[in-house]
Amino acid sequence: MNRTTADRIMVDLRAQDPISQAGVASQLRARPEVRLVDQDGPEPAQVVVMVVDVLDEAALRALRKIQRTSTARGVLVTTHIDEQQLVSAAECGFVGVVRRTDATPERLVQVIEAVAKGQGHVPADLLGSLLEQVGRLQGEVLGPRGINFNGLSAREIEVLRLVAEGYDTADIALKLAYSERTIKNVLHAVMTRLNLRNRSHAVAYALRQGLI
Repeated sequence: MNRTTADRIMVDLRAQDPISQAGVASQLRARPEVRLVDQDGPEPAQVVVMVVDVLDEAALRALRKIQRTSTARGVLVTTHIDEQQLVSAAECGFVGVVRRTDATPERLVQVIEAVAKGQGHVPADLLGSLLEQVGRLQGEVLGPRGINFNGLSAREIEVLRLVAEGYDTADIALKLAYSERTIKNVLHAVMTRLNLRNRSHAVAYALRQGLI
């Protein structure tokens, strides 16, 4: 399918060395899905592609600078990366990660397109390791403290479950052996923290998250 200039994803390509810059640029220029733009040019990039060998402190500083100065989403192309470095990259807004050994023009463009749509991409082996770490963190650290990754405590989830079942504040307070004021405070805290409009919105959120 032929693409017009307006259909192409605007990509700001950056690399730590000129050889990588030139090599990846030549690959992307041949692709009709993307168009390279200058980082200081008038056209804002939708995606920033950063090419590094290792995600060391210097590379992280570059990613943080991009995060501060650009609204574009990030794709990281790197030779070596581990789980902790993956988390660091994500904290800088780089949610697409491709190893250099996998960075064919087709794969790189696929990741750029996914990131431009608000999606992410992580090498499968890193994703598996990361999910294992998340599970251990929830079970060994957060769970015993009554905290969940969704930002809700066990008490908050129980209150929302009872709201969803149609109980009013007085009934919930009676069932959970709390004061009505405490129940109101719990609901207010949940709605404020998660930017929810009302109780119905809070229940809908809990249902979408699979909490109740």
